[in-house]
Amino acid sequence: LRTEEDYIPYPSVHEVLGRKSPFPLILLPQFGGYWIEGTNHELAGGSESDQMPYPKSEIKLETNNIAKIYRKQFLGKEHFNYYSMDSALGHLVFSVKYEVIGDQEHLRLLIRYVSIVFLIILSIFQLVCEEVNVDRFYPVLYPKASRLIVTFDEHVISNNFKFGVIYQKFGQTSEEELFGNSEESPAFVEFLEFLGEKIDLRDFKGFRGGLDVTHGQTGTESVYHNFHNKEIMFHVSTKLPYTEGDSQQLQRKRHIGNDIVAIVFQEENTPFVPDMIASNFLHAYVVVQVENACTDNVLYKVSVTARDDVPFFGPTLPDPAIFKKGQEFHEFLFTKLINAEYACYKAEKFAKLEERTRTALLETLYEELHINSQSMMGLGGDEDKLENGGGGGGGFFDLPAAFFLLSKSSSSQFLPSSNCQSAFCNRFLHLVHITYICSSVADANTPSISIKSVWMGSEP
Repeated sequence: LRTEEDYIPYPSVHEVLGRKSPFPLILLPQFGGYWIEGTNHELAGGSESDQMPYPKSEIKLETNNIAKIYRKQFLGKEHFNYYSMDSALGHLVFSVKYEVIGDQEHLRLLIRYVSIVFLIILSIFQLVCEEVNVDRFYPVLYPKASRLIVTFDEHVISNNFKFGVIYQKFGQTSEEELFGNSEESPAFVEFLEFLGEKIDLRDFKGFRGGLDVTHGQTGTESVYHNFHNKEIMFHVSTKLPYTEGDSQQLQRKRHIGNDIVAIVFQEENTPFVPDMIASNFLHAYVVVQVENACTDNVLYKVSVTARDDVPFFGPTLPDPAIFKKGQEFHEFLFTKLINAEYACYKAEKFAKLEERTRTALLETLYEELHINSQSMMGLGGDEDKLENGGGGGGGFFDLPAAFFLLSKSSSSQFLPSSNCQSAFCNRFLHLVHITYICSSVADANTPSISIKSVWMGSEP
């Protein structure tokens, strides 16, 4: 590991301020740890309106596409779900769907375990996922299982965001100075109006972002915006309660310091250094410096900085990174903020938190699928049997007809209520039944399916 002695320190903000202006919007901390995007803010001459650049990259919200695969490609279509336990990987839940690509049969597998969800499309005669080392997957027989699976897959998707907004006046170089600002200049008010709607917090019904909407303990008003059906609440430093005698302004820092992304608004040319604010959560800043405030030609210079373990996020800033106030910049800025938060989730700190959350949720999903599937076969405990009407009947062969809507076949000699629409479905249920019969000798209460029966397309 490298120590501070191994680095050549960057100049401090005080050294830079002692030089000739203009100054950069952002300075790296003396010993690094952050990256910067958008360092050029000089127009090449001519009138400002003629020189305004346009973003070259597409302004697009980055989303977790994997989280919606099950909803888009499996839900409502003929498929099967299975669960198992791996000694190394822990709880496993996977979904399988038959497809024909060209003239070849394939299986689309969606495999979930603690560290990852991944989708594989494979030939029926391929082996998949060498990391998985289990002999059997158990069929999910619960009719409402898809709801549980969708909820698990999409737990990482949020339509609510909270971002900090910090006001930096000329010459301010410390956390205490930033959080000590209690007045809003006309330029800052104009920027807040550009961001969103000023709302009264009392009895506010939208996403509140942790602010008090009942007793007024976090101030009386804030700034809120609905951006493409995503609710965004801003924690504005000057609108959070100011406490006389508290140099740290902990009431303000408690909210902004627990945000992941923040905007820093600069009315004049003073660099922002990301380690000015001590926070374990803040990982990215979008710094905005105004030119020609409160005129018909308002311009905003923009720089972005984030911790080294935060991957780059779009849309890419133009060169020079200057925007004219208007709808285009509004769209760009909000897209950048939301994408910044998604990128920060990939940083080490948040990735570890997500893995712990995912582990707990996957364990819960596994247990719910197992208990409800056992109950469907009349293999639950005494309380479950009583709740479902006595002794549970004949198990697998007495499943409700709704379960077999996936497979309507009269050709299967093993399944009395078949009616099948696809040869694969017929073959698949045939394999499920045969494996159940084979395993019943060893353990009559644990029907299962051989993993090779699913992945290899061969009978056990």
